[in-house]
Amino acid sequence: MAGASAVRLDATLWEVPPSARSDMRVPARVFADAELFEAIARDGALEQLQNVATLPGVRGAVLAMPDAHHGYGFPVGGVAATELPDGAVSPGGVGYDINCGVRLLALPLSEPELGARREPLVEELARTIPAGTGGTRRDRQPADLDAVLRDGPAALGARDDDLEHTESGGRLPGADPAAVSPRARERAKGQLGTMGAGNHFVELQRVARVYDERTAAGFGLSADQVVVLIHSGSRGLGHQVCADYVERMGPAMRRHGITLPDRQLACAPASSPEGRQYLAAMAAAANFAWANRQLIADSVRAAVAKVLGRAMAEGTRQVYDVAHNIAKPERYGGRELLVHRKGATRAFPAGSPEIPAAYRELGQPAFIPGSMGTSSFVLAGEPGSLERSFGSICHGAGRALSRTAARRRKSGAEVRRELESRGIVVRSTSSRALAEEAPFAYKDVERVVEVVERAGLARRVAQLEPLGVVKG
Repeated sequence: MAGASAVRLDATLWEVPPSARSDMRVPARVFADAELFEAIARDGALEQLQNVATLPGVRGAVLAMPDAHHGYGFPVGGVAATELPDGAVSPGGVGYDINCGVRLLALPLSEPELGARREPLVEELARTIPAGTGGTRRDRQPADLDAVLRDGPAALGARDDDLEHTESGGRLPGADPAAVSPRARERAKGQLGTMGAGNHFVELQRVARVYDERTAAGFGLSADQVVVLIHSGSRGLGHQVCADYVERMGPAMRRHGITLPDRQLACAPASSPEGRQYLAAMAAAANFAWANRQLIADSVRAAVAKVLGRAMAEGTRQVYDVAHNIAKPERYGGRELLVHRKGATRAFPAGSPEIPAAYRELGQPAFIPGSMGTSSFVLAGEPGSLERSFGSICHGAGRALSRTAARRRKSGAEVRRELESRGIVVRSTSSRALAEEAPFAYKDVERVVEVVERAGLARRVAQLEPLGVVKG
C-alpha cells in the first residue's frame, strides 16, 4: 500500500519517521484524513516529501498540507524550514511561479443589490484584465522596473491601506534587481497587471455563510456581500528566475559536497554566493508579483467604477493579500529559519506583529480557493499553526486529476455549459483552460478545510460562492 511506512499520529496527522530511510534528517508529516492521505501517497507527493527531508540544515519536520500533490522537487502543498545562515535554500521549494498568491477585495454592496449588473461586471473585468499565456498590457507599465523589483506595489503608488493589508507590506527586503537575469527582465515586459493562465483567475463571489461573526466583521465581511478574489503571481519573470537558479545550483551542490535523491531539489547553502543571489532574485520576483496583483486590483476597481459607479469603487477595500510560493526568514524556538512554502499559505495567529494592526486580535486572514464551481473559504490563523506547521496552512483544494486527464473527461464547452446552468458567468480566453480547471479536477475543498480546522491550524471565518469567473 502507498505510504505503508507512515504512522498515524492523530485524526489529522501522519508521519514517516526518519528511520524509514537512511538519508532522511527529519520526519515527514502530512496533515490529512485517511482518504486525502492515501491520495497524497498514491500521487507520489509523499515520496517527494521524504526527499525534502534530506535537505542540509532542515529542522523540525517537513510538512505536506491536505491539498498536497506531486510537484517539481517539492510537492505542491509542502513546507520545509532550514536553519540559517548555512541551511539549504532550494528554488524547487518555492516553485516556478514565485509569490503566486491571492488577494481578496470586498465591495460595499450585497449580491441582491448587484442584481442584473452581475454579468456586465464580469464582462468588464474580462475586458479590463488581460488573461492567458500571452496576455499583456502596455498601460501603467513602469519606466523603472528596478524600482518595482526593489519596492513592489509601493513603487506604483499603491494606496496605503492596500499596502497595510498585504503580507510583508508587499515588499520582501533584500531584493536585488541585479540578481534578475536579462532574460527574466525581458519576459516581464507588459506583464504587470495581467492574470496569466493555468489555475489563475479573477472571481466575482458572494459571502454565502459566516462562521465567525466577530472575525468576519473585523475583516470587513458580512453575509451576502460581494467580493472579488484574485489569484496570480510573478508571470514569466518569476518562472525565469527559478529556471536560472535551478541551473546554477547544480554546480554549487558539487562544490559544497551536497548529494540529494532528486536533482529537482537542487539547492545551496543560504549563506553561499549562489544562495544569497537566489534569495535576492526571489525577493525581487516576489515584489513584482505583489505589484502585479496590485495593478489587477486597480483594474477591478476601474471595472467596478464603470459598471457600478465611482462611489462603489472608492469603497472597494482590500481584505488581505497573501503569498503561497515563497521562502522567508522567520524565528521559531529561538532559531532563525528559512521557511519554504510551496503551495502553502502563511496563517499566523492573533498577537503576531506580522499581522496588520486592525486584525491583530483576530488572527491573520488566509484564503483557500476551491475551483470555478465550488466554494472558497476565508480563514484566520490559530496558535496551532505556529506549534505544528511553521505558521502555515494549505493554499487551495489541490489537484485530483492532471490537466490531461481533466481534458479527457470533459470538454471546455461542456464545463462552461455546466457552470452557466448554475448561474455562474464564465469568461475565458481558452476552452482548453476551462477543461483543465474543471471543478472535478480538484479535491473536495470543504474536506481540505475541515482537516486544517480540526488540526488547529486555522478556523473558518466565511464561505464564498462564485457568481462569475474570469480565466486565462
